[in-house]
Amino acid sequence: MRLINLRPSRQLAIYMAALPFVLVAIGYVLGSEARLADNPNDKLLPALSTMAQAVKQMAFQLDARTGSYLMLADTLASLGRLLSALAISVSAALVFGIVIGLLPAANAMLGSFVSVTSMVPPLALLPILFIVMGLGENSKIALIVIGTLPAMIRDLSMRVLELPREQLIKAQTLGASSWQIALRVVLPQILPRLIDSLRLQLGPAWLFLIAAEAIASDSGLGYRIFLVRRYLAMDIIIPYVIWITLLAFLMDYALRLIQRKAFPWFASVRAE
Repeated sequence: MRLINLRPSRQLAIYMAALPFVLVAIGYVLGSEARLADNPNDKLLPALSTMAQAVKQMAFQLDARTGSYLMLADTLASLGRLLSALAISVSAALVFGIVIGLLPAANAMLGSFVSVTSMVPPLALLPILFIVMGLGENSKIALIVIGTLPAMIRDLSMRVLELPREQLIKAQTLGASSWQIALRVVLPQILPRLIDSLRLQLGPAWLFLIAAEAIASDSGLGYRIFLVRRYLAMDIIIPYVIWITLLAFLMDYALRLIQRKAFPWFASVRAE
């Protein structure tokens, strides 16, 4: 039997998925124990108990200076910026993606512009954003939008162009206007693909958020990581990185669940 035809059972697939995480955890524990055996004050690979104590302090004990739970406050600040930026990107990408993909004139005018702007490294624009918009929330949100919007527009416009031309011709034959075609033919087929595009942009969005918070912010997950790095506080940095990864995973899982529940026909088509 060929390898491409070997499909693990559901239970085996769960074990196989968990194996890399278990190996990484074992490798970390062994490396931490080895370093701490040589130097009990080593901060590079803190023991799990040390990280648990740090998490307890950051997440479950009120900070004496601010009177808040620092990890919760940082999480809410970061999620507020991230979700605001992604809401802007999703809304604009949906509109411009359909317009560019559906209207040849719009494609001729904006297609090349979007392709070029999607190649601009957003982090290179961060100093400009801080100069023009200041160090407040707007510049951080703008960075995420600039970093995710062009790629999403480009992806959605390409998905619109891939729709069967016969559908558009039939709709026109039945008397549908361009507006009706966009709403009744294109939009229902593009929405599940919009979720896919958003899922692909979650990683870059978190990257831009952390970068902006690290440079100029007084709250947020990225701010906290770069604040404690001067003290080599790996017992805080590592749990924060794990927490960010978990948040990103949960967002991705929620989007997959929404797509599967709202557009079951799309999941069945991809399965074929």
